[in-house]
Amino acid sequence: MPRIQAIGDKIAIALSSLCVVHCIITPILLIALPALGSVAFLDHEVFHQILLFFVLPVGVIALTAGYRHHKSAAILGSGLLGLLLLTLAGTVAHDVVGEIGETVLTIVASLFIVYAHIQNYRQRHHRR
Repeated sequence: MPRIQAIGDKIAIALSSLCVVHCIITPILLIALPALGSVAFLDHEVFHQILLFFVLPVGVIALTAGYRHHKSAAILGSGLLGLLLLTLAGTVAHDVVGEIGETVLTIVASLFIVYAHIQNYRQRHHRR
């Protein structure tokens, strides 16, 4: 199980980082290159749903495997909070808090997730 946790943590960090990059770069590119908006292959919401499809199971598996090893409720809780916030950001936040609120929520959620997975990874290596 530790190998699954390590791989899962690394993938989850990469996917969460992709969320942040997407949230920051997409608006800048659309402002700088408006023609990109007309040729975008994926709708904004579809991108979020696809990303959630991968982020949620990988995150839950890695966080659960890590918790079994280190028993830190704080690490598990911050990761699950991040996943919950990311789910809200990717599903209903745009309608409730607008695009800027959705972006802020996604970035905050991603930071919680990345923090939790880094701690998960460190605890695994620290307690060998």
